[in-house]
Amino acid sequence: MSGMKWKKKKSENNSKSRNSLPIMTVASVFVAVFLGMMAYICHYSITHRQELINNSYNGRQQMLIAKNVRGRIYSRDGDILAETVTDSEGTERRAYPHANLFAHGVGYASNGRAGAEAIGNYYLINSNAPLSQKAANDMAGEKYEGDSLYTTFDVKLQQVASQALGVYKGAIIVSEPSTGKIMAMVSKPDFDPNQIQAFWDELVADKESGILLNRVTQGLYPPGSTFKIITALEYIRENPDTWQSYNFYCSGSLVDGSDRISCYHGQSHGQENLARSFAKSCNSSFASIGLQVDRLKFHNTLEGLLFNKGLSIGMNHSKSRVDVSGDSTNAQMMQTAIGQGTTGMTPLHLNMITNAIANQGSVMKPYIIDRVENSVGTVIKQFTPSAYKKIMSQEEAEILKGLMQGVVEEGTATRLKGLSYTAAGKTGSAEYSNVKEDSHAWFTGFAPAEEPEISVTIIIEGAGSGGDYAVPIARRIFDAYFE
Repeated sequence: MSGMKWKKKKSENNSKSRNSLPIMTVASVFVAVFLGMMAYICHYSITHRQELINNSYNGRQQMLIAKNVRGRIYSRDGDILAETVTDSEGTERRAYPHANLFAHGVGYASNGRAGAEAIGNYYLINSNAPLSQKAANDMAGEKYEGDSLYTTFDVKLQQVASQALGVYKGAIIVSEPSTGKIMAMVSKPDFDPNQIQAFWDELVADKESGILLNRVTQGLYPPGSTFKIITALEYIRENPDTWQSYNFYCSGSLVDGSDRISCYHGQSHGQENLARSFAKSCNSSFASIGLQVDRLKFHNTLEGLLFNKGLSIGMNHSKSRVDVSGDSTNAQMMQTAIGQGTTGMTPLHLNMITNAIANQGSVMKPYIIDRVENSVGTVIKQFTPSAYKKIMSQEEAEILKGLMQGVVEEGTATRLKGLSYTAAGKTGSAEYSNVKEDSHAWFTGFAPAEEPEISVTIIIEGAGSGGDYAVPIARRIFDAYFE
């Protein structure tokens, strides 16, 4: 009997042991998942601390704002672009000494944030002041002084660009091709950030002008003939050994079935090679190229040039869009090849492609914050140039640079010819309505042509010819830089 009881007890123990195995396994899985989630949360909190603190729902941000005075924002050469001032009653107010001049570049810090105020918010609301200074502030019952941003903006170039654009709506970006530093960023119409709170409702209600929109990064425009840079690149890629033998006779228009592409004002350019087609901005020739290129290869080139995707640049921006596929019709290809149809580009994106040509095929990441300093001038963080992507070969960049020099020497941008510096560029006149006379004026280019130091991309809404309106603005900016 005792043997039977022992066997029965052993059997019950084995059964319990077998039943507990799944429980232990499930428990182990839950523990592993929990530990994994904790590790992920800790890692995310460290690597994304700026985004977390900048989130308006994060109470930590309000604690920092209550403890620290928001830091200053400076130009590259030390001019104050934004600071916090306190009135006699102790009320803090954000002040912008240059008023409208840096409305979109520096932005604002009330009713939300924009521009450098948004990009650098994490640093501005933190304080790395020396402990002795913090102790003195504690004794006096005063807030700590927040860290300051030194931007890449050049006040002189910003003033020249803004004055040159005048009363026109449009955008100008001035950058350094070798580093990606943005030296000037003008978007018009603009506003006075000192008055942002008083006129906020009025500004938001103004849907027609898009006054709060930063047209440099968020404005989507038909690129017009500036897109011929990209069409030329595709033709060269598909014909690496024979592109110099390209031949076309322009009679002023190109007809394909019921579709017609006309040159600007119906001008007949006669016999052309690729360089002359590019310099004279011949629509007929480039529409013909649009019919010749392989559509799937062109699609891949456009994807490689950052179309139809967001840019990892830390700024609010719109995606440039273009629609080329194996199903594209001849009419669509002709329109796309000359930068019309449904194609839309931001001035920022066009400037990045221009910079790649100036920088041997590599795009540098565009940025506007150079460094962060504490209240006594100690550098807390230094931002350095970083390569974004190589979007073309060095040989392709050199060929395109040569074509853009031809635009200045014998094409639509001869107003940049014969100066104390050399320049290269491409103009554009982009139609945007059913009225053929309505067009945006474009220019994108760089100088000196041989060793580029500065690039400029300009769009003037509804002005007309890029050669007549955008090129003179580019010259004023280049002149100011090389003085």
